[in-house]
Amino acid sequence: MRQSFIAQNPSVLWFIAALALFTLGVTILSEAFGIGVLSTSFVKTLGKTLCLCLVAIAIDVVWGYCGILSLGHFAFFGLGGYAIGMWLMYARTEAIVVESLASAPLPPTEQEVIDAIGTQIFGVVGASEFPLLWAFSDSLILQLLMVVLVPGLLALVFGWLAFRSRVTGVYLSILTQAMTLALSLYLFQNDSGLRGNNGLSGLQNIPGFEDVPQATISIVFFWASAAALAIAYLVFAWATSGKMGSVIRGIRDDEARVRFLGYDVERYKLFVFTLTAVVAGIGGALYYPQAGIINPAEIAPIASIYLAVWVAIGGRGRLYGAVIGAAAVSLLSSWFTGGGAPNLDLGFFTIQWTDWWLVLLGVSFVAVTLFFPKGIGGVFDLIPSRRPTPRIGDYGPEKGALRREEGAP
Repeated sequence: MRQSFIAQNPSVLWFIAALALFTLGVTILSEAFGIGVLSTSFVKTLGKTLCLCLVAIAIDVVWGYCGILSLGHFAFFGLGGYAIGMWLMYARTEAIVVESLASAPLPPTEQEVIDAIGTQIFGVVGASEFPLLWAFSDSLILQLLMVVLVPGLLALVFGWLAFRSRVTGVYLSILTQAMTLALSLYLFQNDSGLRGNNGLSGLQNIPGFEDVPQATISIVFFWASAAALAIAYLVFAWATSGKMGSVIRGIRDDEARVRFLGYDVERYKLFVFTLTAVVAGIGGALYYPQAGIINPAEIAPIASIYLAVWVAIGGRGRLYGAVIGAAAVSLLSSWFTGGGAPNLDLGFFTIQWTDWWLVLLGVSFVAVTLFFPKGIGGVFDLIPSRRPTPRIGDYGPEKGALRREEGAP
């Protein structure tokens, strides 16, 4: 008997309910709409954590379910951030320029305003003209489309070239890492059109909402991040269940056999790779306005490696495991590197966690790999299920079959 979507994915309801309660709790404790227990900076930290969970489930689908270890998905995350950051910087600078030129003896022409905006944005790299990349930066709608189109098209082209050549395994991982490194090195150049190492800054100042407190803006972005995570969880749960999910997992386990059965393996892999890249781009578009700044260092290959570590710690091959891993590591990282964790005095040596956090993360990754291969999420497998084993068929020795004698009434 065919099972419903919820029956195939029991974690969906639990996850959505937990996320809704968490969102409600943060709202009640926030400074904007609650009792003010949680500071605005911490609400932003929680919002950014939800965005990292979003990209974590994306990499879990492409790696844990489809078997493609991508070391470049944080590049898609960064491209989404750059896409929305261009509009934020343009619109904010335009407001400042127009206000400053309003007191001029003669009203400025449209070209003078554009030149002044270009000087303000690109003066830090010794330029004043808008590059072609910024052709749509004055339109919020078009830049929102770029959040989806740029990562999606890059993933589509890269995936098509790689998958049609049947590059798999470690070689594909190296290719994704090379793509990320090339993109990062390009963005570091001052003539890249994105301000080189300076990146895009002041993204927390939302144009048109200058009079709105940051406490309110932070909780709104927190809501948007929670909604995006919930929708992505539903979409990926659908994509990894049913016939499509079986084919995707089959590709992970034995790609040659799935191809022999007549399935277009490359098309499935390309669909998963592109879809997860788009979701990663949306996560970046929500993350960097909360962070306030983005630069090429965010796209460096090490960021994508960290992402794979988070998923492994949480438990790959299960969506909630990726969320658990990303949330736990992200919040612990903020605590250790932000000076929240007290230094550990061993008598002969003092461990300062701001310097030793990465060592602790590496040890945790090794420990999880050796002793808990299913990650933190594997703990849920230890919970006994009280539901009876579903019976399949009428007769036969298969597990769950009706073991009646043939011909019995």
